[in-house]
Amino acid sequence: MKILLDENLPRKLKLGFSVDHELFSVGEMDWLGKRNGELLGLMTLHGFDALITIDKNLRYQQNLDRFPIRLFVLDAANNRLDTLEPYVAKLSQIVDEEPPTKVVIIEVD
Repeated sequence: MKILLDENLPRKLKLGFSVDHELFSVGEMDWLGKRNGELLGLMTLHGFDALITIDKNLRYQQNLDRFPIRLFVLDAANNRLDTLEPYVAKLSQIVDEEPPTKVVIIEVD
């Protein structure tokens, strides 16, 4: 699975995933500053399967049905690495499962 980390996430989150996944950051793709619609279009052109973000509004701002991409939203208080690690641990367990919807909200207790 080819996954993009949104620009609001630290690159080190990639370390929480198995080698079975190709993870890239927006910065590595040289897509910093792209608007969400443009970013989703670029992801489609480059064969990405999923976007991981903490932007809870993205699913309301874009018509995600236009794109063959799953959206994983980390429902976290902030984007610090130590805060996000439990979310990534949970996400890495379910990322390969077929979700019932295109948008999956990741929460931790």
